[in-house]
Amino acid sequence: MAMDRVGDNSSVRSGEYVKTTTPDTGPARQSNIDRPSRRRSVRPWFPAVFLAVFTLTVLRLSGVSIPDIAVFFTYIALGLTFPGVLLIRFLYRDARSLTEELALGLALGYVLEVAAYIAARVAGLPLLVLAFPVGTYLLFLVVPRLRGHWRSAPRRGIPLWWSWSITLTVAYQVAWSLFAFFTKNPLTWPALGSSATDTSFHLSLIGEIKHHMPPKDPAVAGEPLFYHWFVHAELAATSWVTGVEPVVLLLRLAMLPMLGALVVLVGMVARRVIDSWPGAFLAVLGAMFMAAPSLYLGKNGIFTWGGIPDEAWASPSQTFGAVLFAPAALLLIDILEGGVRRRSNWLLLTIFLVALTGAKSTYLPLLTAGLIAVATLGAVRSRRLPRTPLIALGITLACLVCAQAVLYRGARQAVSLSPLSITTNLWHEFTGLPGGPAPAAVAGLTLVYLLCWVTAWCGIAGLLTRPGLLMRPSVVMMIGMGGAGLGAVLLLGNSHLNQLYFLRAVYPYMAIVSVYGLVVAVRHTRASLVMTACAAGAGAVAACLIPLLCGIAIPLHPGQPPALLYLPYLVLLALVTLAAIALIVKRGRAGAALTLSLVAAVGLPAAAHARVLEALSRLYPAAGAGPENTAGPMTATALPQGALTAGRWLRGHSGVDDLVATNGHFRWSSSKCHDSRQFWVSALTERRVLVEGWAYSSKNWERVQPGQAPECAHFWDSARLGANDAAFAAPSRESVQRLRSVYGVRWLFADERHAGRIADYATERFRSGDFAVYEIPER
Repeated sequence: MAMDRVGDNSSVRSGEYVKTTTPDTGPARQSNIDRPSRRRSVRPWFPAVFLAVFTLTVLRLSGVSIPDIAVFFTYIALGLTFPGVLLIRFLYRDARSLTEELALGLALGYVLEVAAYIAARVAGLPLLVLAFPVGTYLLFLVVPRLRGHWRSAPRRGIPLWWSWSITLTVAYQVAWSLFAFFTKNPLTWPALGSSATDTSFHLSLIGEIKHHMPPKDPAVAGEPLFYHWFVHAELAATSWVTGVEPVVLLLRLAMLPMLGALVVLVGMVARRVIDSWPGAFLAVLGAMFMAAPSLYLGKNGIFTWGGIPDEAWASPSQTFGAVLFAPAALLLIDILEGGVRRRSNWLLLTIFLVALTGAKSTYLPLLTAGLIAVATLGAVRSRRLPRTPLIALGITLACLVCAQAVLYRGARQAVSLSPLSITTNLWHEFTGLPGGPAPAAVAGLTLVYLLCWVTAWCGIAGLLTRPGLLMRPSVVMMIGMGGAGLGAVLLLGNSHLNQLYFLRAVYPYMAIVSVYGLVVAVRHTRASLVMTACAAGAGAVAACLIPLLCGIAIPLHPGQPPALLYLPYLVLLALVTLAAIALIVKRGRAGAALTLSLVAAVGLPAAAHARVLEALSRLYPAAGAGPENTAGPMTATALPQGALTAGRWLRGHSGVDDLVATNGHFRWSSSKCHDSRQFWVSALTERRVLVEGWAYSSKNWERVQPGQAPECAHFWDSARLGANDAAFAAPSRESVQRLRSVYGVRWLFADERHAGRIADYATERFRSGDFAVYEIPER
């Protein structure tokens, strides 16, 4: 992802591209001069080669075959990226490097692939999705005025250090994926059954969308699917074209190009706003590691959950939405600030916003808030309605209304108005005490949470040194989005804390505007770069030392007063106050910029600090990690044998519209109630199931009360569930035949450890380990 175009006769010197000429000095001397020039021309490709080799090595270590790797990345390149690049060159006429062109092309390729796949799947010809790349290539070959876009005009290159920095950032994400996700989510059964909780859910959706359009809930036959399913359509299309198993795409391959493109696109947006290569890279790092700074030891998910890599694999829809929103943000900045209002720019913006309706509609209300802020400020300043922001706002609102009315039918997924419910979750996580917190604790923990985000976003205050910059539409839009995201977290409630996705969506853009403020403050006050680096280093050290010195472990030990929770933040406030006084007295205005740099170093890379503290806690257990969780992870021995083999047999020997019944409704070895987040049968068979797991079904979400876990709710249709389970637990001719005659079930996928003699009343077709597949005969 770090290849960058340089013009003819150009080379690299001191990190910049400069024009060179070669005099005619005869064949021998010409050869001597050209030799180093060729070496320089190859240097911009080194980062790309390094990243390709590194990624290949990681994937091979993670159990992915060479053919799967080759066919997947070939399709990503030829089927999505290059057709997208051709269209970007035609529609988006703006200076950019080859890497940026590839990232934009991939994002547009994803959008058009999903649209083509939906149409192809409706037509019953899923491989017709290839009409998008093939049609694009033919169009740009046949139409004379489009042929020139096969080769873009030479552009000034970018610093080589930037290419390496972006490459190493993407490589870090690949390495983090290996250690934090790949090693914990194997590809083979039975270990696959102990992977991330929602793995089977996402696999079941991919299987559903591979064979049906419009999709329905595959785990509860007949229920509508109100979910962000465009990313699953993308994976389904990729599986059809490449033949790669959905489980390999979901757990190893699909997110890697999305993560690479996202890093490049965030860098592009940062460059537009900050107009500084180093500042843009700091913003990229901020987007990678932003979180609410936790000054406690031990696990603290609500605070430390953040940054780009943390949920990249666990939440494919969030990652997909982030990749599609970044070009929309880039286009809006061009339209609102650069005066670039070509029809093609508006067309591209509309395309990406429409795609967000089914990719991750969370971004649309956030963008609405940001554009309202821009339009309001423009109206106040000019005393008339600003036309451009209002047009953008109208498009966004139209997409938002369409998403809610058409795709989600008003479903809210148990997200409700519940002010400060996040504080209740903080209280339980921090103290481990039952019951709700007292009003004083609610106020105190809310202030702590707000202080954390003030710390992370404090760089915005640097823009006060040049107040006019606070009026920039891009800055106002991003701050408006950040305020809306934080407001959603504080005002909404959900038992799974899904409101946090509103805040996580704005991390990259709040990182950009925060770093922008820091850069402006340092430049305006002429603070020494060395002193600025020292101040930031002191802040980073303080972020790791304060938790170690205070020693407050989460959850609190029995008998410890909850007031201890405030100690680390009081220490932070005291240190910042003393540092600010000392720096401002000694350095004046520059001291204020140094103070902002110190505080920002505590907040912007907070997720990185949390990982350092976790490593230190492992090295020095006495430093405190709170009470140990003795439950431990689910072990492979607790998982049934043969599920994958039996599921694959049924997938290969049944029709795509055949209905399956199973006696597995709850997660294996779950210690939490009867956890109905069980989707492995629909995931492995790619078939609809009469009743499997109902935790995420739309009807179940509607029944969930505030504070209630959806996975612990009972199934609403007792007659259906009773008929289903009777055929397995107490099989008889009547109970088995009833499933076929009343509900249309053809296949029984039985966990034999909890089943009777089904073979007496249905035809056994396959058996593997603990599972057997039966076909219900017609009467």
